[in-house]
Amino acid sequence: MDLHQFLTPPAEMARRKGPHDRIVSSSRVRLARNLREAPFPGWSKKQDRIRTLEVIRPAVAGLPEMKESFSETMDTLSTLDKQILVERHLISREHAAKGVGSGLVLNREETLCFMINEEDHLRMQALRPGLQLRQAWTAIDQADSALERRLDYAFSPELGYLSACPTNLGTGIRVSAMLHLPGLVLADQINPIIQSVNKLGLAVRGLYGEGTEALGNVFQVSNQMTLGESESAIVERLEKVLAQIIEHEENARASLLEKKTKVIFNLIGRAYGILANAHSISSKETMNLLSSMRLGIDLGLFPGVDRSLVDELFILTQPAHLQKQHSEKLPADERDLLRADMVRERLKGISRPISKPPAAAGAGLDKPEK
Repeated sequence: MDLHQFLTPPAEMARRKGPHDRIVSSSRVRLARNLREAPFPGWSKKQDRIRTLEVIRPAVAGLPEMKESFSETMDTLSTLDKQILVERHLISREHAAKGVGSGLVLNREETLCFMINEEDHLRMQALRPGLQLRQAWTAIDQADSALERRLDYAFSPELGYLSACPTNLGTGIRVSAMLHLPGLVLADQINPIIQSVNKLGLAVRGLYGEGTEALGNVFQVSNQMTLGESESAIVERLEKVLAQIIEHEENARASLLEKKTKVIFNLIGRAYGILANAHSISSKETMNLLSSMRLGIDLGLFPGVDRSLVDELFILTQPAHLQKQHSEKLPADERDLLRADMVRERLKGISRPISKPPAAAGAGLDKPEK
C-alpha cells in the first residue's frame, strides 16, 4: 500500500478541530508493552526482532478499530516516508531509524498508531486534536485490553508492565499535549512556567520530543512518572496542569495586546511581510514566522482568515513534506527557494494585518474548565 495515498491530506488535517485548539494542537496517550518470552529490541538479534514482529503485527492489524489500516515493515519504507511520519508525529525519530524487524500499523483516521520494535516491542499511541486526553486514554486503553487477550505481556505483580527503560516501568504510560505558547514566550514567562511544571513531575520538550527545539513556539508537556500512580490519575493530573498553562497563555496574550500593542503588531506585521515576500526561507524561520501569523489570526488581526491555512503551511513547509512534492532529491538551499515560492503563492490573497484590533479581540478567548 502506498503511504501517501493512505495519509490524510495536509489541508484536511489542518481543519481538524478540538477543545481549546487555539492553544492545544493535539493530545496523545502512549503505552509501552513488551512480550514475556522475548528479549527487548535493543538486546535482541535480527531473527528475534523478526519473530516478535510476526507475532505482534497481525494481532494489532486484527483489532476492529484497525480495519483498513496501513501496515508495513520499516525496512520497506523509504527514508522520506519515515521522515514524513515523524513530521506528522505518528512515529518517533528513533523508530524512523529502524529497519528489518521493526514495523508500523496505522489506522485510517490516524488516531491510533502502533510502533513495533522501537525501544519496546510495542509502543501504541492514540492521538486527538485539541485537549482530549481522556478520549485518547479511553481509545488506547480499549486497544491495549484487546491486545492483552492476544499477546503474552511481560508483567510483574510488584512492578507492573516491564519496559526496556526503567522510566517506563509500571503503567508504561506517557500522556502528552502539544501546545502553541507564543504569548508566554513573548512575555518572557515561558521559563518560569517550565520550571514550575518540572517541579510537578512533568516534562516540557520541543516540537519533536526529547532533545529538540521548540520551533514555532510549540512545546510538548508530558508526565515523567509511570510507576506508583494509576493511568487515570496521571491523565487527571496532566489535565489540571494544562488547564493552568492554557489560562496563563490566554492571560499573556491579552496582557501583551493591551500593554505592548505596537510590539505585537510589529511582530505579526513583520512575520506576514517576510512570509508574503521572501524568495528564500528556511524551515526553522518559516515555522517561527507562521507561529506569529497564527497568533495574529487568533487575535483577530487577519479578518476572514481561518487558522487552518497557517496550520496547513506548518505541515507542508517541513523538509520531507516539501521534498515529497518534487520527484528528485533537493538540497536544502533549493528547498528554501521552493518553500518561499509556495508560501508566497498561498498568502497572495491574504491582506496585511489590520492596524487596529477588533473591539472584541481577546473577548472570545477559550477558558479551560476548572
